[in-house]
Parts: sequence; C-alpha cells; structure tokens
Amino acid sequence: MSNNSFCHFVGRKIRCIFHRDTLSQKQAVYSSHRFLQDKTRIIPTFDPFPLVNVLNLSQPVANYLANPLALITIFIAASILMIWRLHAMESKGFEGTVLGTLIMPYCSGFANLIFAFVMTRSGGNGRLVIENCLVNNVTNLTLILGLAAVLCAPAIAPKVFSGRGAKKQTDVRRLFRLDLLFTLIALFLFTGTLWALAKDREIDFYDGLVLVGLFLFWQILHVFEILKNNVRNNRTFHWSIAIDLLLIAVSAYGIYLSVDHLVTWIGNGTGGTDGGSGVFSATNLGWLSGALMVLPNALLALYYARAGRQDIVVSSQIGDGHICIPMCVGLYALFDPIRIPEFFQTSIIILLGAGAVHFVSIALFGRLPRLLGFGMLAAYAFFLYTGLVGSA
Repeated sequence: MSNNSFCHFVGRKIRCIFHRDTLSQKQAVYSSHRFLQDKTRIIPTFDPFPLVNVLNLSQPVANYLANPLALITIFIAASILMIWRLHAMESKGFEGTVLGTLIMPYCSGFANLIFAFVMTRSGGNGRLVIENCLVNNVTNLTLILGLAAVLCAPAIAPKVFSGRGAKKQTDVRRLFRLDLLFTLIALFLFTGTLWALAKDREIDFYDGLVLVGLFLFWQILHVFEILKNNVRNNRTFHWSIAIDLLLIAVSAYGIYLSVDHLVTWIGNGTGGTDGGSGVFSATNLGWLSGALMVLPNALLALYYARAGRQDIVVSSQIGDGHICIPMCVGLYALFDPIRIPEFFQTSIIILLGAGAVHFVSIALFGRLPRLLGFGMLAAYAFFLYTGLVGSA
C-alpha cells in the first residue's frame, strides 16, 4: 500500500481508501470488505440494536429507534418501568428509608453506572465520568430537593391513620428522622473521602478500591438491616419479587441501550460540529449525561412528594448520590485514572454545604423549609454558572 492510502471512521466502522495507482477499484472494494470482516481487527463493529435484528424489523423502524429523541423516550420509559416495580417492592419486605437508600438508588442511579461502564471502553474519559457524577449529585441535593421543598414541603414521615395514639406517630417520625440523618452522615463520609483522595488532582486504581469498598460496606449494612427488620416483624420476601426483578432487568436493558447510543451520537459529532462545538457536543458530554440522568430522580421525587413521603424523597436522592460518589467514580478509576476538573472544589463545597443545610433542617424541623428551598435553587444556579460559564 502506498503512503497515500489511509483509513477513516464511518460511525463505528473503518473504511479504507487506497490510492488509485496502487490497487484497482475492484481490489480496493475487496480489501475494504476483508478488513471489516477480519476477526482479528482491533476495533470491532457494534450492532446498536440487536433485538431489532432478532425480530427482523424493517430498516425504517431501526432508523427511527436510532433517533436521539426516540432514545430519550426509551430511557424515560425504561426508568418509569423500573420506578414502578421498585415501588411495588415496598410492600414485599422493603419499606421506609431502607427502600430509599438501598433499592431506589439503583433505579435512578443505574443510568450513571451504565455511563461509567460505557466510558471504560476507551481511556481518557475520567473527566466526563466525574463531571457526570458531580452534576448528578449537586442537582439532586439542590434543584430536586429544593423544588420538592418549594412545591410540596411534606412531613418527614407518612401519616398514621390507625387509632394507636399520638405516641406511635411520634415514634415513627423519630425513627424516619434518625434514618435520614444517618444517610446524610454517609454523604459527608463519601464526599469527604473523595475530596481527600483527590488532593493530588487524580483518582487512581487504589483510590478506586477505597471508594468501591466504602460503597459495598454501606450496601451490606442495609441488607442486614432489612433482614433484621423482617425477623422482628416475622416477614419474608414475597415470591412475586422474581417477576419484579425480571421487569427491572428489561428496563435495565432499555436504559443501557439508550445511554450507550446517546453517548455514541454525541461522541461521533452528530450533536455538534466535529463533536467539539455546540451544546450537544462531546465537550459537554459529562454535563449533558448528568442532566439527562437526573430525569428519573425528578420523576421519583415528584411522585413521592405528592404522596407525602418526604422520607423516601430525601433518602432516594441522597442514596442516588451514593451510587455516583463513591461507586461510579471508584468503579471507573479501577480501569483508568481520573483527572480532576477545575470546578471540582466548588462542587464539593456545594455538596457538603447543601448536605449540612439538609442535616440541620431535618434535625430541627423534620424537613427542609420552603424558604431554604429557594436558597437551594440559588445554589444550583451558582453551580451552573461556575461550571459552564466560569470555566469556559
């Protein structure tokens, strides 16, 4: 092959162009076909929708499913399905803040785990992963919980309509309040640990081990809490949980497909000129993905806020933050080091400050007052300005 020959990317395939004085047109076509079919190639082609091919759907249908708006629709629909079935599990051995800290975070935070997994396919994406996690967590604590306080501001515990007296109601509220304060303490631990590990401006493999280990210990702690509560109340897990888990797996696959191909759509430069300009560009992938993955959290918070379950509203948003920090950051760091972005310090201060406001408000009032909800919205606006405008 002469020096004038070259290869270039077309979507997820590689097309080789050979100089005319080296190979004939027929030879060039044959060589290009052999290169794509060679099983020893380094960069494999990838079928974006294997289920479409299995079901032998028409090409127009496949093209429609590859549209970014259709992908966002799939993402939202799969997230709603997961929320629906996880909510049903509350009456099958999971309840209260345990549901919010152990089960619901995997509903709203599963997309963040998928994003971190997709980013591990190639090196150098650590900045996007940590941007995604910071945007997700700050949005949860300031925007979503701030809006919940402004629009609903419900009580910290569900109402008890039985005739067991005021003492029973008081005990329930105190237990929910203690559980939420415990969850917020974990937020301080996880965020503070990430801040300490990032003092050298990098999260490496061993830092990732620490972060993942902290998260696994937190989850195991809640698993044993569920088992103890079931023993105390003489309860067992219902057999229909298997059906719920199957539907959750289907929704998880839909979330995986939509996230994977939205990332590819932006990364290939479809959303902006050569992937580097415009709002929907690879440069803003961390911010865009973080904003998209907040949608399930917002739906979750709106549903439970309207139902008067502030305990699940707060614990699910904080629990979702535990999926991002430390789990997603630590998981990616096991495969590739993460360079810390410039707005990291500001984000950590906002996270810890918002967590402190929630902690004091819940300890004193049982909920975030409406006035402080407006303060949370102002903090989110400052975060957007610092991260997007200030660093531009």
